[in-house]
Amino acid sequence: MTDVPRRRVGKTDCTLPELGFGAAAMGNLYAAMDDAQAEATLDAALAAGFRYFDTAPHYGRGLSERRLGDALRGRQDVIVSTKVGRLMEPDTGITDDRERDGFHTAMPFHARYDYTHDGILRSHEHGLQRLGLARVDLLFIHDIGRVTHGEADAKYREQLTTGGGFKALERLRDEGSIAGFGLGVNEVEVCLDLMEAARFDVILLAGRYTLLEQGALDGFFPACAAADTAIVIGGPYNSGILATGSEAAARYNYAPAPETVLGRVRALEAVAARHGVTLPAAALAFVLAHPQIASVIPGIANPRQVSDTMQLYAEPIPAAFWAELRAEGLVRPDAPLPGEGA
Repeated sequence: MTDVPRRRVGKTDCTLPELGFGAAAMGNLYAAMDDAQAEATLDAALAAGFRYFDTAPHYGRGLSERRLGDALRGRQDVIVSTKVGRLMEPDTGITDDRERDGFHTAMPFHARYDYTHDGILRSHEHGLQRLGLARVDLLFIHDIGRVTHGEADAKYREQLTTGGGFKALERLRDEGSIAGFGLGVNEVEVCLDLMEAARFDVILLAGRYTLLEQGALDGFFPACAAADTAIVIGGPYNSGILATGSEAAARYNYAPAPETVLGRVRALEAVAARHGVTLPAAALAFVLAHPQIASVIPGIANPRQVSDTMQLYAEPIPAAFWAELRAEGLVRPDAPLPGEGA
């Protein structure tokens, strides 16, 4: 079992292992898996040393939460985060596991967005029931922003502000029902906007700070530092391309990778090859070099990926590799690199 160092979440008493488990695949993301594979994957993760698990109602319309809760129930040594903002409502028309919203699930529910005071409290309660747990540590407001909601975004933001959604989360935090809350999104603009309306302990940002993208350094990271808001990074491989490399089927930002991205990945691969570095190992190490980041949570789908992820996390990476990335302009000059200041 690997002992993973922990980092504090903002002003809370919660500390997160710097490497966590993204559980979207436990909801049958992109491909169906049976309960036995999900159980084996989560058992392998616990045996390997994973102690932080992130899930959401959206992941398989409750399937990920159900499977995760079955694996973690009764354990006192794990940290769990889930999300609010979608309510799962019964849908008798769902009878098979064909792909819906990216997930192959037969869970007979459809999602309804609700970020109001009562909607947030209901979502939290429903999540606990699906998990079969008495408590989760962190709640993320899921997928608020224009990328998800388009022209309806203003309405949903109002549900959080004037509709009492933030007040519900503050109540849960003040009562000690959760350690903290924040946003769980894949866009930066909404984070900066809503940080003016509420105090976030942590923000889960997916895909926007990686070896391929560092725009979050401009405004987002300084704002989080000023507010003492921790960051959890999801999607450290940018939907897979930093794990699979520049092969023909590479995906970036949930879609086939464009040639501009493929070219940048090829450049990263060339530097990695010269130094004997595994690109996904570099992707994890790069993210964790930033002091504002509390944890990185790659998605994991099977027991082999559990062991692979632990090996990538532990892989030694020479300083010369990072120096060449900097010299070649493949990372921003203001992006912290592993070993700097050590």
